Amino acid sequence: MNNGFSILVIDDEVQIRKLLEISLEANDYKVLFAINGKDGITAAASNQPDLILLDLGLPDQDGQEVLVKLRVWYHNPIIILTVKSAEFEIVKALDNGANDYLTKPFRTQELLARIRTALRSKSSNTNESVISFGNIIIDFASRIVKVNYEIVKFTATEYNLLTLLIKNDGRVLTHQYILREIWGQSYSEQTQYLRVFVAQLRKKIEYDPNRPKFILTESGVGYRFNTS
Repeated sequence: MNNGFSILVIDDEVQIRKLLEISLEANDYKVLFAINGKDGITAAASNQPDLILLDLGLPDQDGQEVLVKLRVWYHNPIIILTVKSAEFEIVKALDNGANDYLTKPFRTQELLARIRTALRSKSSNTNESVISFGNIIIDFASRIVKVNYEIVKFTATEYNLLTLLIKNDGRVLTHQYILREIWGQSYSEQTQYLRVFVAQLRKKIEYDPNRPKFILTESGVGYRFNTS
């Protein structure tokens, strides 16, 4: 049964395109392809896919440039595929609007899981007044958080950080993005400051703060919230 989702792959590698065609179609995704940035932008505009897989190493222009151009008008998830494992490249892509990233070579099952998460986040209603996951219930209207049905107190900053992460469920948020959103531009390099607050949140909502299930660390990049 077709799941109704369409995915645009912008990648010039024949082997990667073939692998993705087989894997994605086997999971009932409609797959579209473009082999360079120019054609990719045109295909995205013409077809309005539900998700884009974008390679950073394109033959006609840098994938970062394509990402920036897409984000002017394209608001669905974009997952970066790259052989560039340097943290600064990944951080730049996320800051430019990517939802997630995978470095090549990647495991097919991991890619499919990331796609499902991104599409689930796209389809979810972030304006819900009450959400629940695991042993946690959050009432956004009253700013009340319950863990195991008991109200847990949060400082204003802790609560704002928690809600930012939750409302970007499944998306990798860079350290700099979180710091700017919660504390302002002048704190954008204070990653140790952020780590302290994340540790405090984990103590309050995680089953085991040393083995977190909800607030996941993307080493050297940032954090990903996981409600699944």
